[in-house]
Amino acid sequence: MSNEHASKLQQRLQTLHADVASTGEVDPELKDLLHRLDVDIKTLLERRLAEGNVAPEPESTTYGLAERSQELSAKFAAKHPHLEPALRELGNMLSSMGI
Repeated sequence: MSNEHASKLQQRLQTLHADVASTGEVDPELKDLLHRLDVDIKTLLERRLAEGNVAPEPESTTYGLAERSQELSAKFAAKHPHLEPALRELGNMLSSMGI
């Protein structure tokens, strides 16, 4: 993953957090799922930048982040439809990066 991709991903995460904060009340379960996804993405970014783009191990908690992001997007779509596009875009970014 290039530094440019990592930077774009970090920007997308920041934007998503700002969107969630401006939403007001978000279901605690969804907030927890988003937090876990965020932590796992940040862990992956730190590891890839530190190790020079080494792919994650399959047993890693960061495995399948794109799929997890898409699942989270579907859950947000029902209660917070204005957040769903940002999560979908995040999932698409992760998928295009092979994550």
